Order: sequence, then structure tokens, then C-alpha cells
Amino acid sequence: MDRLIYTAMTGARALFDRQATVSNNLANASTTGFRAELTAYRTAPVIPGRPGEGQMTRYMAVDSITGLDVTPGPLEKTERQLDVAINGAGWFTVQAADGSEAYTRDGRFDIDSNGQLVTREGLPVLGEGGPIIVPQDARVVIGGDGTISAVAGGGSSAQVQQLGRLQLVNPDPANLTKRPDGLIGTRDGNPADPDPTVRVAQGSIEGSNVNPVGTLVDMISLARQFEVQMQMIKKADENGQKSQQLLSNS
Repeated sequence: MDRLIYTAMTGARALFDRQATVSNNLANASTTGFRAELTAYRTAPVIPGRPGEGQMTRYMAVDSITGLDVTPGPLEKTERQLDVAINGAGWFTVQAADGSEAYTRDGRFDIDSNGQLVTREGLPVLGEGGPIIVPQDARVVIGGDGTISAVAGGGSSAQVQQLGRLQLVNPDPANLTKRPDGLIGTRDGNPADPDPTVRVAQGSIEGSNVNPVGTLVDMISLARQFEVQMQMIKKADENGQKSQQLLSNS
């Protein structure tokens, strides 16, 4: 049988996987702090050969590579004291459900019943010295460098208590990967070092960096390409049947 049916199948599978990624991106076009996923594939000859030994005519799609689009999303003013957005590159550090260190751009923080600063999902937000505890009924002030202070009651500057500093990191984007829980982790599994150059803005949140129009166009293009691959599979099957008939007649 012509290897076309197998090469077209690998192309269709790659397009199917990529369409799933693009669909997930589009579904999160309005998710706070969401980072679009990227996919890439390479081709390899079906029959490896050496230069000069003939023309390669059959290639298959192999090796799915995933990455993140780290382009910042738009900032939206909320004036809420526990909403924080990162200006430019960088990530907030949180403690994942499995106890490991993970990263997010979603700065919609809350204070739980124990006075601990947490994410909307209840995950502890980490400071450079560990979890951050906020005094009851205190007004929270977050500086541009991530320093967190609490002002008791309606108090004055003399009643300001420094609680710590957000652990802000900025690892190499090539070393970042999306975890199954939706958070961001490092590919090598090593925690990222704090970066004092990362800046934040209190009273703002960051939107998704997904471009809905561009992503929708990508989905339509991928659907058309998938149809082409399926037509190639059908044509390869028809050619095989016709070849079999010719051999039977002879």
C-alpha cells in the first residue's frame, strides 16, 4: 500500500491536536491572566536516506512541541485592593495543591478565614519568606516592587505594618510549560529565582493574551487543512483498491 495513507494520517493527527489547543485558547479568551498555548511540529522522511541517494517524496509529521505565548495581556483597572497585575514580564508564585511551586498571572487575590493571602482557587500566594498572613480588618497596600503592607483600621502612616514581598519571578520562557492544573511550571522542575526587576500594579488585573479574531481564523484554517488530509487518505485508499483490481484482472 502507498505510504501516502500513513503520512496523511500523521498530518491529520497533528492538525487534530493543534486544533484542540487552538480551541482551548479561544475558550479562554476572557480568562484573567491566561497565556495562549503554542504548538509546533517537524517533518521526517518515511525512509531515512543519505544525500544523493534519491528524492524523498514521503514525509510524516512528528514530535509535537508545546510552548507558551508570554505576550502581556491588556490591563484593566478595578480599584480593588487585592487585585494585582504584573507590568511587563514576570509571574506570581503560588503553592499548588500538590505542594509544589507554580506560577500564574492571575492576580485576583483574596484573604481566607486564616488571614492568608490566596488565589481565587484557594491556593496560597507565596512571598519571599513563604505564605503571607494579613491582619484582620487591615487595609492592604501593595507597592510596585511587590512589597505588601497593612494599615490597621483607618490608621495613619505610623500604623503601617510590612507583611513581606510577593515572590515575583521571571524565568526563561523556553523553560516554562503549562501544568495539568492550569498553572505554569518549569520544564526542568527547578523553582525559579526571585527577580527584583518585576513590577506590579495594585488595583488592576490582566486579561487574556488570546486574540479571539486571529484564533478563530486559525481554527477555520486548521479545519480546511484537516479536510485536505482526509481527502488524501481517501484518495490513497481508492488508489490501493484500483491497483488491487488491476492485479486481479492481470
